[in-house]
Formats: sequence, structure tokens, C-alpha cells
Amino acid sequence: MMNIPVYDMIGIGFGPANLAIAIAMDEHQPANGEQLQSCFIEKQSGFEWHGGMLLSNTHLQVSFMKDLVTLRNPTSRYSFVNYLHQNKRLESFINLGSFYPSRLEYNDYMRWAAGTFQDRVHYGEEVIAIEPLEENGKVDWLTIRSRSADGVLKERRTRSIVVGIGGRPNIPDIFKPYRDHPNLIHSSEFKTHADRLGGAEARLAVVGAGQSAAEIFRDLMDRHPVAKVDLISRARALHPADDSPFVNEIFNPEFIDEFYRTPESERRSMIRSFTQTNYSVIDLGLIEEIYARLYEQKVTGESRHRFLPRHQIAGIETADQKISMALLDMSSETENWTTYDGVVLATGFHRQGHQSLLKDLTPWMTAEKADRSYRVPMAANCSARVFLQGCCEDTHGLADTLLSVLAVRSDEVVASLYADSHSETRLRHTG
Repeated sequence: MMNIPVYDMIGIGFGPANLAIAIAMDEHQPANGEQLQSCFIEKQSGFEWHGGMLLSNTHLQVSFMKDLVTLRNPTSRYSFVNYLHQNKRLESFINLGSFYPSRLEYNDYMRWAAGTFQDRVHYGEEVIAIEPLEENGKVDWLTIRSRSADGVLKERRTRSIVVGIGGRPNIPDIFKPYRDHPNLIHSSEFKTHADRLGGAEARLAVVGAGQSAAEIFRDLMDRHPVAKVDLISRARALHPADDSPFVNEIFNPEFIDEFYRTPESERRSMIRSFTQTNYSVIDLGLIEEIYARLYEQKVTGESRHRFLPRHQIAGIETADQKISMALLDMSSETENWTTYDGVVLATGFHRQGHQSLLKDLTPWMTAEKADRSYRVPMAANCSARVFLQGCCEDTHGLADTLLSVLAVRSDEVVASLYADSHSETRLRHTG
């Protein structure tokens, strides 16, 4: 191991989840009397949170009080309030009278916090393999292999990993053969590639019925005022997000315990009953804005923008950089082909990316799902530790993929890391 960097913990990914881990480790260290050697590997060239959706006039959908630290340590120097203070905007933000900063500002807050850890983050590297290092039938270490943007392969070893890679774009099956079409983009790429979708006279489509779809629909209406833009959805209506106080308690950290104790069959039912807090729902104010704009076009007779409810995409053809879609109206059972200059898929994300990363560890796992402390159960002869973040919704509840629990979850994971480290120290001293 002498020529290979060795760590107590390596974080796979450096988005909000592992940023919260880095902060929690930094703040735990004085109380624990030791510093765990750690680093993070991030494939992006720098810190950015959902860069493709950092659009003007978009806001956080959770209170700034649920930032990276406040629910764990309200006095932390990494709080959103301290960020405002350090940037001399605290009074001005208070004057806004809002708990919901813009998405641009919140990204800047997290980038500000991430700047503290530049010496521990290896940007521009993608982890390509996580392998067990087996010695005498035991695994105490993991080998992490990564590839930099210029193709250089690197290797590191660690006792623990925390996987926080976020979601990967969900591409509906009918679109997968056309994934590389230059004018078909996923919402995660929208801001970066929106300008290639066509000019002022373009005909564009947005597929989806959630917050991202609505925000992109509005952005395209503003970006190309005389273009024709369709919002296509299988749903009958655009549904408002349920953010009422009693319902919002499912995002409280203590609800995780209740959810985790609930039998698996009941968990699925519970998630279905609360889907309108997070999936295929839109802020009511944005729904009202879109409705008003479409109504005004009815008044003026200039119906350039359309919401097409209960429409399913039944076929796709491409030619001359254009995308033609067969739109099946499920109400009238009629089908019409429409040709678009560009199509945006606001079809969400899947969160199974960790499974392929961990495939070489499968023989050492006793279960695929994490325990209450977000740790994957391992065989008795494997002391290497694997923690999962943002992919445990079916065991830890709807908040798992959201910002709401970052502060408390990071505290639980880091406390477990230190507890294991203390145990190893005792074993070494008594061995």
C-alpha cells in the first residue's frame, strides 16, 4: 500500500449529500480527538448543484433552515445565515420576507461551503470501480479506481466509502434509441444546451408534468416569445405540490425512524399516499402563472403555447435534425404526428447508479439495502464499510433524495464512522 494513497473514508461524489458529510466530519473532529483521513472524488470539474436547472426566477422548495447544518448544529459557520452574513446580504435577504432563496443563490451558498474542502476534493475524476482487497479470506480495505478527464487512471484505498452520486437522467424507453440526437435533451442539461433547440420560430416540446417541466416550459416561453411550445403530459392536469404543515412532517428527521420500522408492504403504500409532496407536482404559484399566460393567449387569439394533457407519445421519427412524435390523445383516442425542432425530457431521475459501482462487492454483502444508519450490511469477514446516500427512499422515506435531511443524516453517518474508528483503535491496542 506504500505507493497508493490510503484513507479512512472516501466519498464517491461531491454534491450536497457528501458536502454535508465533509462538514460534519470537520465539526466532529474536535469532540472526537482525532481526524479521519478523507477525500472525495467528483466527476464534475467543480461544485455545481443541478446546473442544468439553474434558471432565472426559480426558487428552492424547502426552507433555508434545512440547509447543510442547521438542524444538526444551528451555530455552525457553514449555515446559510452565516453565508448571507459573510457576503453582506443578511439584512437584504430578511427584507425579502421569504424562507425560499433562489436556486442560483442556494447553489452559490453550497459552492461557498464547498470551497473550504478544495484540498480534499478531486474534481474531474469519475470512479470506475470499487473493488474489495481480499487478504487471507478477509476484506478490510477497498480499492477505488478513478479516471480523470484526460484519461489518467488513479487508485486509492480506504476502509470506508460514502456513496453520494445523486440521480441519473431517466430516459423513457421510447426515447432511448434517440438519446444522442442533438435536439433531444434531458432537463438536467437544459441550461447548458437550450440554445441549440432552435431560434425564435422554432417548434419545441417539453415532456413531463413536474416542477422541472413547468419551469422549462415557462423558460422557453420567455426565451422564444414567438416560438410554438407544447407541454405534453399523460396526466389530466398539472397538480400542485402538497406542502401543508402536517404533511410536511414526513420530511422531519424523526419520521425516518417510524418509516424504517414500518413493514415493507406498508412502506410502499405510505410512499404512494405522499407522492404529491414530491413527484409530478408543481408549486401552485407557477401553475397559476402558466394558466394565466395560456388564458391571455386565448384572449389575444395567439395560441403559440399549449398544454396537452392526457397525451402519450406513441411513436418517434427523426429527419433533418427534427423530431416527429405521434401524440396519442387518450381522451379522444386520436393520434396526430407533430414535428419539433427540439424536445426536452423533464422525466426525472433514477437512483440505481450505485448498484453498478458496487457490483464487485456483492459477494461480500449480506443485504443490498442499507440499515438504519445508511450502512450496507456486510459479511462477518468484511470490515470495510459502505454507506449510501440519496438512494434509500424505499427504506428511509421520501426525504432521502431531498435536501431536507442532509444535516441530520450526515451526523448519523459520521458518528458511525467515528464509532467504527474508535473500535478499531481499541482492537489495535488490545491485539
